[in-house]
Amino acid sequence: QVQVAESGGGLVQPGGSLRLSCAASGFSFRIYAMAWYRQAPGKQRELVAAINRGGSTNYADSVKGRFTISRDNAKNTMYLQMNSLKPEDTAVYYCNARGFGDDYWGQGTQVTVSS
Repeated sequence: QVQVAESGGGLVQPGGSLRLSCAASGFSFRIYAMAWYRQAPGKQRELVAAINRGGSTNYADSVKGRFTISRDNAKNTMYLQMNSLKPEDTAVYYCNARGFGDDYWGQGTQVTVSS
């Protein structure tokens, strides 16, 4: 059974940091491309950061220099370190796994940046 589960969201003040985790099971994590997306109220879901099976990364312009995506294939887990958070980073963050015709999504974790 495939499972993709996000954790680590919460309420943080502007300028603060959070670390999101995505725990995966039921598929060959190490050979799948992984990504973080987010969706703010009233907006479309957007790509935040992605990491391929070789470890290459790409980021949305809005988070470059502030967010870092990483993966630990031994733990079947992906991370998103978010620093210097801004109110506009407020959204539900989703974990995505893609490959070989598969497209798996987690339920999302809420990140709220507010004073």
